[in-house]
Amino acid sequence: MPQNESRLAHMLDKLKAQHFRITPQRIEVLRILAGSDGHPSVETIYEEVRRDFPTTSLATVYKTVTLLKELNEVLELGFPEGGNRYDGARPYPHPHLICTTCHRIIDPDLESLEGVTRELASETGFQIISHRLDFFGICPECQEKKN
Repeated sequence: MPQNESRLAHMLDKLKAQHFRITPQRIEVLRILAGSDGHPSVETIYEEVRRDFPTTSLATVYKTVTLLKELNEVLELGFPEGGNRYDGARPYPHPHLICTTCHRIIDPDLESLEGVTRELASETGFQIISHRLDFFGICPECQEKKN
């Protein structure tokens, strides 16, 4: 089973276990979040859902995303100037590369971050519950357009 399908199944199982309604619109929101590596905003998710379910309200999408956030099934990335974006494929703390030109977000694979987290906890005595590490720059596509 591909990773996005297993994420979708996991999120659906969690909603069912908590006795939440499983509507076609809610499934579509979950499908978009599980399959997206682009960290969509609620508005982006809403536009995608409306393609197949034109009567879906923005409130429905917000409620579903909020519910998933409360269940720790989506990671919210807040940006003061650009609104919030969501990661349903990797709903746990991990670093992000963010293009300051096109606002694209990429998930790099940095295995060494776990070691840094352990080292920080050891040196400071903090019990680290979560972290956020963002790198800002200009992606290769925007660099190419600039040249």
